[in-house]
Parts: sequence; structure tokens; C-alpha cells
Amino acid sequence: MAQTVADQLIEVLRQAGVRRVYGLVGDSLNPIADAIRRTPDVEWVHVHNEEAAALAAAAEAQLTGRLAVCAGSCGPGNTHLVQGLYDAHRSGAPVLAIASHIPSTQIGTNYFQETHPQHLFLECSDYCELVSRPEQLPRLPRIAIQTALAKQGVAVLVLPGDLTAEPAAFPTGASHIVETRAVAEPAEEAVRALAAKINSAATVSLFVGAGVRDARAEVLELAARVHSPIGHSLGGKEWIQYDNPYDVGMSGLLGYGACYEATHEADLLILLGTDFPYDTFLPQAHTVQVDRDASRLGRRTRLELGVEGDVGATLRAVLPLLRQKTDRSFLDRMLRKHADALEKVVSAYTDRVEKLRPVHPEYVAAVLDELVADDAVITVDTGMCNVWAARYLTPNGRRRIIGSFRHGTMANALPHAIGAAHAQPGRQVVSMSGDGGLTMLLGELRTVRERNVPVKIIAFNNGSLGMIRLEMMVAGYPSFETDHGVSDLAAIARACGVPAEVVDDPAQLRGVLSTALASPGPFLVDVRTDPNALSIPPHITAAQVRGFALAATRTVLDGGVGRMIDLARSNLRSIPRP
Repeated sequence: MAQTVADQLIEVLRQAGVRRVYGLVGDSLNPIADAIRRTPDVEWVHVHNEEAAALAAAAEAQLTGRLAVCAGSCGPGNTHLVQGLYDAHRSGAPVLAIASHIPSTQIGTNYFQETHPQHLFLECSDYCELVSRPEQLPRLPRIAIQTALAKQGVAVLVLPGDLTAEPAAFPTGASHIVETRAVAEPAEEAVRALAAKINSAATVSLFVGAGVRDARAEVLELAARVHSPIGHSLGGKEWIQYDNPYDVGMSGLLGYGACYEATHEADLLILLGTDFPYDTFLPQAHTVQVDRDASRLGRRTRLELGVEGDVGATLRAVLPLLRQKTDRSFLDRMLRKHADALEKVVSAYTDRVEKLRPVHPEYVAAVLDELVADDAVITVDTGMCNVWAARYLTPNGRRRIIGSFRHGTMANALPHAIGAAHAQPGRQVVSMSGDGGLTMLLGELRTVRERNVPVKIIAFNNGSLGMIRLEMMVAGYPSFETDHGVSDLAAIARACGVPAEVVDDPAQLRGVLSTALASPGPFLVDVRTDPNALSIPPHITAAQVRGFALAATRTVLDGGVGRMIDLARSNLRSIPRP
């Protein structure tokens, strides 16, 4: 048969290295779905909600660094895609969305399921174009692919269903797609200015984000040169925290340890590769920032200096200009403060925890951290699961932790896990799912069963929207409509064909988790956790304290940190004795 526009589109994707498309079939997508059916190297990954398709593609792109693809049919299919595409775009995941449209002759007539996808996706994409003629292929798909890779974001192609069934106008040919990104070198004058700032400061603190992924060695060398404590955002945790003798924890709403004090008490704070959104946790003074994207400079805090450049390239340029500082008293004081902060709260999940019911979620996260593989991919639901992951999962340079850390969408963990498992078969994938998030997209339990996706779903089931409950309490409101009772998630999973076990006795936890992780296929562990196990940031205002006093009854307020206490203790031992 003659090559259609749909055939040509899928061939362009195949040439770009795409091996799967996540989506839900629908009439306007039929020509594209059929083209995939006839293409041996590309598979259709059926999900049960287009939001899950976009989230799965986002996880695949974040793990591999390569283009991932999702698709949605016209009208509701597209509007379901939006949530997941916002997450992908804000997470910096190169994703191409194929948004099918109503028949081209009906556009503008208020036709059945009519929307205007080229407007709908503008805010969550770097490229969004309507394909109106066969002659626009293969060029437009290649532009969309290259834009997604270059911008590390979302590109959207809007294609009317009737158009994709038409014959292709031009031969597909081949064109090279560039996947690597150039290293952004800083300006010489900016490097000199940065060196002068660092050399003149008596004390320096570093606060780092995901932008240090390829600059870990340089960051540690800088810390050694200036005796600087290193704090991190949640996005930076997996890249910098492990084996770090300068670690003082994390700042922000999920923070712990001495990071807040280190960032506020230093003469100079250096932000490296972070677009940390919570400006109230930054000192708003004596700050410099390094980022490869100049649009991020100064948008969270006032700067004494902003440097546009790749973090690694910038530090390699500035290190030869720095004098070795000799006074490490500030660093040592922050390390002691950090260890003290962790020591005071570590008993929150160790003291008689194997006998306490309901199960403490901190304990679940701590045991899971011990049992998962050293190179596991752990996906994390928005809400209190973010807290437990931030405070109890131990990075080691090989594990990956993926969540909706910038968009904060609920229900992300299981779809992210589906994408991760497809992207890297054979790698252990674990979803830390809250009951609120999991029940939003329960259909994806059928996805993992139908495709036998070997994800392990650890459901923190407390019958409560824990983070929302916490937010109400901080503001002084009694919790309202956040507690809806515990659902039997294990029974639901079994009804979907997924093996499952309930844990309501902490003494059973380790055994059941071990069984689940060793299972060859999907498995759900329904852990009945304490809804009153909440956590507050390392720094709160007097008004927030009063809010808790008004609203809290038996809430657990802790900053537990699992095995991170071992790192803090080890760092203390490295402090030179007088």
C-alpha cells in the first residue's frame, strides 16, 4: 500500500530512535495506531488514561535522556494529556505529544469533541503546531523532535485524523537528529567576578539542584577549597548527597538538617544548577547563582552576581582562581548542627516501631530503602510520599528517584513507573504511591497487569490526603474533607489481576516487602499507615507554629532521616580535633 502521512510520521519517529508510543487508541488516532501496528520496531503501549501516557513518556525521557512519545485522540483525549505534559515540560523531559484533531473540514464548526489543541498545549510546550497539509511532512515532525531535544521540554504536533490517512506528499528520506547538548561556557569576566566574590567571603555555603548532575566532582572540589557546607534541593538530592563529607541536608517544605542555617548564616551563598521555587527559604541577600539558563538567574532571590554557564564548566574555570581557605570552623559548626538535628529525631521511626500500629510511614520508607536494589528506579507520588522519599531514600549515584517535583501533580508515581519499566527492562522499578494518588488513576493497575509490567507498588494507605491535611494545620485550620477512610487497595489490585498483600502489622513489613520485590511480575503492597504521621519543614514561622498549636492533637512532628544519620555521624568523625 502507498505510504500515508501516518506511516511517514512513524517512520520519522523510528529514525529518531523512538521505540514506543504511550496512549489510548481513538477514532481520530486510527491511522497512526494502524501505522504503528505495521511497524515492527515501534510498539503501542496501551494505558487507561492519556494523563498516564504523558507521565510514562516523561519518566522514560528523564531516565534515558532521549525522546519519548505519547498520543491522545481529539477532544477529551487531548485534555487528559495536558496534566502529564505540564509535568514533563516542567521536569525538563524531552517528550513529543501527538495530538490528533477532528476532521480538518469540521474545524471551526463546533463539531463533536472540538477543541483547539494548538492553543490548549501552548503553555506546556516549547513547540506546538497544527499540521494542515501532507506537504508539511516530514519536515514538521523533525522540527518538533529537534526542538524537544534541544529545549529539553515538550513538543506537540496537532494532526487532524483525516489528514493522517492521506497519501504522503514527499519521500521521507533521512535527516540527522542531534541529541547531545552543547556545554555552555561562562564569560571570562563573570568567572573573574565569581572568583573575587568567593575569595573575599569569610564563609561560603553551596546550595545545589539537579543542574549539578554532571558536575559532582567539581562541586565537591569547590567545597573542599572553601570549606563550604553543601545543602540541596529535592531535585539535587540524588546527584550530590551520597558520600558527601560536606552534606548538611535539604531546605524547603520537605527539608531537614542544617541546610536552612547554612544558607542563611554564610557570608556568601552560591546557588548551583537549581531553580528552587521557595523564595521564603532563601536569605534574599549575599547570593550568587550559576545556571546554564540565564532566564532563571535572580528569579527566586536578589543576586549580587549571576553567572550564565554550565555548572561544571563554570567551576572548572573558577577553581584555578580560588585561594585555599584555612578556617573550617563554619563548616564544622554546620556539620555538628546537622548531626544534632538528625540525632534528635531519628528515634521517631526506630523507637518500638515494630510494635506500633498503625504502621509508621517513616518505617516503611526506611525498610524499603534497605531492601531495594542499589540501581533501582523509585517513583514517588506527590504529597507525603515526597516527604518520606526525601528523608529516607538513600542515594548512591546509581539509584534514580523520579517524581512530579516541579509540577506537583497527584497520581504520578504509578504512570512514571510504567514508563521507567518500559524504558529500561530488567531494572527494578518501585512506585511509592499514596492512596490519594493511586485511586485517581486506578485504571493503570490494569495497564501493569495487561502488559505484565514488573513494577512493585508500595501503597502508603492512610485513608487521608496527608499533605493537604498538613497544609490546613499549618494555616491553623482544622482538617476538613481530607480523611475518607482506608480503602482495601489490595483487594482492588487483585481484582485487576495484580498480586497484592496487606500489611497492618509492622512486624510483617520486611517479609512482605521482600516477597514483593522478588516477584517476577507486578505486585502491590497495601501498607496501612498512620494518618497522623506528618512532618514540618526545618524552619517555620511563629504564625505557622500557632497554627499547629490550634489544629494539631496527636500529630507526629519529626524530621526523621533514616540512614542519612550514618553519613552525618561519619562526617563528624572527619572534623579535625584541636
